[in-house]
Amino acid sequence: MFTNAGTSSFTTFLSRVAPEMLPGRRPLPPGMAADLAPHATTIVAIAAADGVVMAGDRRATMGNLIAQRDIEKVHPADAYSLVGIAGTAGIGIELMRLFQVELEHYEKIEGAMLSLDGKANRLASMIRGNLGAAMQGLAVVPLFAGFDLAAADPARAGRIFSFDVTGGPYEETGYDAIGSGSLFAKSALKKRYRVGLSVEDATRLAVEALYDAADDDTATGGPDLTRRIYPVVMTATAEGTYRLTDAETATIAEGVVAGRMENPGG
Repeated sequence: MFTNAGTSSFTTFLSRVAPEMLPGRRPLPPGMAADLAPHATTIVAIAAADGVVMAGDRRATMGNLIAQRDIEKVHPADAYSLVGIAGTAGIGIELMRLFQVELEHYEKIEGAMLSLDGKANRLASMIRGNLGAAMQGLAVVPLFAGFDLAAADPARAGRIFSFDVTGGPYEETGYDAIGSGSLFAKSALKKRYRVGLSVEDATRLAVEALYDAADDDTATGGPDLTRRIYPVVMTATAEGTYRLTDAETATIAEGVVAGRMENPGG
């Protein structure tokens, strides 16, 4: 059975042989558990002329406490797509890793990569499987984005998908944000986003949106110049996914902070 999966979906295979390993299949005690686990917060994604940019702050909170200052919430889903997590941190990281295996498994079994829409639908199904835990406060709501290799116009190949807690997928236009600081991040993006931004300009805009979110949302962490903790910023283009180095992100973040010293409102 383990050498012949019989399905291109690793999640389906796992539900047959070891369902207890799926995040949504584990029994939970009654009652709400939202304050018992660290929560990841704000993620932003921006469509650019050559692909898409995704960035996430580094703070995880547990109630009114900072549970972790350097959590990583943005990861490559595969060679051309990115996934960011908001919500219950532990379940989110587990779901993200399962999604990575899901896409890799499909490609090995089928000999081809899933379409970007197919990837979004697979992720939606996995979120739906966590609905029971979500109803007890352990919700995970990811943000998915990638470069669509099948796009007719390469300049519009960067696409973004959001999800609700029941797994409903929704394609977003231009930009989106999730997490506790998303309202403030999207308000910042609304004023400055323009169609056809370069990847470099979109990267700067993403860091500025996270700064604005941190300015008004206590659960979102801004650039920590003292500890040298900066947002995780990744891009997905025709060349594949790329994570900006710490030095590259530091240069952008320090530039944003310097600019706000002169004009705090941006």
